[in-house]
Amino acid sequence: MRGPFLTQRAAALALLNGSSRLSRKAGQFLGQLAVDSTPMSEAQTDWLAKLLERAELPSLAEGGAE
Repeated sequence: MRGPFLTQRAAALALLNGSSRLSRKAGQFLGQLAVDSTPMSEAQTDWLAKLLERAELPSLAEGGAE
């Protein structure tokens, strides 16, 4: 297993390129993360963590949301 994602962009792209099913809302959220490096809110960080967990992908590294 590989280590945690270092950036929100890397995590978002892994989810978008993966085979897990995503809702339209989740896809829009991940697309935004892939192109916009604005720090995530606590709620967004939690949502990304849940999406990564469901897809059985590594978590976001501490400080990777910035």
